Order: sequence, then C-alpha cells, then structure tokens
Amino acid sequence: MNTILRTKKRTTRIAKIGLTKRRNNYFTKRIARTAARIGFNNASKETLAVMGYNVIAQDGWVVKKYSDGLIEKIKPIQTATVSSLVLD
Repeated sequence: MNTILRTKKRTTRIAKIGLTKRRNNYFTKRIARTAARIGFNNASKETLAVMGYNVIAQDGWVVKKYSDGLIEKIKPIQTATVSSLVLD
C-alpha cells in the first residue's frame, strides 16, 4: 500500500474520533464517548466472531445473544434499594 493511501486512511480514522495532528486540541467528553463507543462496538463484534455469543444486559435481564440471532435469558437483574448511605 502506498504512503499516500496509508496517510489518508490514518487521517480518516483519527478524524472519526475527533483528533487531529494539531497540538492544542483538548480531550473532550465527546471524543472520549466516541472513542469508547467505537472500541466497544469493535470488541463486541470480535467476541461474537470468536466465541459465537455475547453476554449483555437487555430489558432487565442478563441475556446471551448468539451469532445466529438466538437470545437466551440467563437471569433477571435484581435492583437494590438503599434506604440510607453511610460514608465513613
């Protein structure tokens, strides 16, 4: 792959998460949120490809989503009620 194409791809990847080559850019919540979303999506796809399923929380349940679209409910998520919080 020639250098111009590699540079263009790298610049495109950097622009997707809001970073440029200028040194005075700030790391904002938007950039962090976008980078985290991209990372989680990539990890989810990779896990699904390797293991064949992902375990996620959906509609108050912990579920296992298989690559063929099957969804298996594992356990309901219990909500905790805290009447008083003591900080020591």
